[in-house]
Amino acid sequence: MKQLTKYLYSILVFHTLFYSCKTEKEYEYQIGNPTISVKNEVASALFGDSLAFDVDVMDSEIPLSTLKVQLFFTDDMVSETTIRTKDNGNYKGKIFIPYLKDIPKGRATLRYVLQNISQKTTVKEIDLPLARPDFPYLDLITSNTTYKLLKVAENKYALTQNLPHAVKGYLKAPKVGPYGNEMIFGWVNNEVQLGSNAEIPFSFSSSTTYTIEFNTLTYEAAPFIIAYAVNGSIFNRLNDNQYSADINLNKGQEVKVDGIENFDEWWIDPDYFTKDQSGKITSNVINGKYRIIADFNHKYLNVEAMNGNSLATLNADGTGAVWIIGDGIGKPRVSNNHVGWNTDKALCMAPIGNKQYQITITGNVTVYTDYINIKFFHQKGWGGEFKHEQISTDSDFIFVGNGTNGRDSGNLGLLSGKLINQDESYILIVDLSTGNDKAKLLVTKK
Repeated sequence: MKQLTKYLYSILVFHTLFYSCKTEKEYEYQIGNPTISVKNEVASALFGDSLAFDVDVMDSEIPLSTLKVQLFFTDDMVSETTIRTKDNGNYKGKIFIPYLKDIPKGRATLRYVLQNISQKTTVKEIDLPLARPDFPYLDLITSNTTYKLLKVAENKYALTQNLPHAVKGYLKAPKVGPYGNEMIFGWVNNEVQLGSNAEIPFSFSSSTTYTIEFNTLTYEAAPFIIAYAVNGSIFNRLNDNQYSADINLNKGQEVKVDGIENFDEWWIDPDYFTKDQSGKITSNVINGKYRIIADFNHKYLNVEAMNGNSLATLNADGTGAVWIIGDGIGKPRVSNNHVGWNTDKALCMAPIGNKQYQITITGNVTVYTDYINIKFFHQKGWGGEFKHEQISTDSDFIFVGNGTNGRDSGNLGLLSGKLINQDESYILIVDLSTGNDKAKLLVTKK
């Protein structure tokens, strides 16, 4: 009996394995007969098209699963559209033809892949000649104006007219052909890229007649900034509104700024520079290295003393730099560039020699007429500072706070009843010639 049971069990296992293998074998070889009929074969297309397709699909044996429409550049699939095909019949859709940089006209392959539920497929391929669209023009769209770049050669577009020195905007190409799309080009990672509307920073040395150009094949664009420079040193871009250069200055040396449009309208800091009637600018500060920041938003040169490649700090012997942080002061105007207690905006006093540091304050220009609450620091930031034990003044106009007289220790204020009248100027000098702990604040009406 045991032998019979063992024999029957073996037969059962054999039949189970046999039918299992047979099922897998039938699945492996697939079944059905999927067929495709393309109803709108196109002779050619353009890069950037959303190409329409129209196909009839069927399988007379088993249900269909999916239709994939694929686009190949050589052996690389660059685009694909997938449609669920539950029933036999007609299906329509679109496949996008990428508009790529540096690819001239050529041939692509449009592949239709129809699959049924047994994973059996049929494939139909169509040779598709591709060309780059011939745009009649490009729009350069800025915040307040739209300019037109006209075609001047194959893939090349240009605008020539009297323009501002800076023209920031993105480019838009119109639809071309029955399947075309609008395309935009913007500024990404310091180059022009498709699909962005970030402003391209076209610029020239001045407002004049010049040409803006763009190549829709290579994405080459021009012109870009002709370098801003001070005494031959190129300003480096910090952001859209600020450019920086580290240079050596000598007292009495002429300071020449190149490339900045209408620079004669900029505010010239009287502590660092003297400007004569001819427009010539000379340096007022002692020989040394300085960081000059061209601030296009506020139209002035912000100057900071340096020690090597770092901003200068106050040295134990009284040399170096003294910085100002606090309320009621700002250059070139307190009304739109107030320092406050933001250490990033600290003002560097002009080092004029003999361990003296100077700043000129003007009523309702660089300071409020009725209020100041400022302090002298050893660095551009928190750390060393002048408290009332380290600095004093004989001024009958400004006082040094001691913590009980209306100002914190070392903070400056206006004496009761005193005002800095409109456009009235005073020169403040911090004199460290007798030591950093015996600083003297000298206040002189200009």
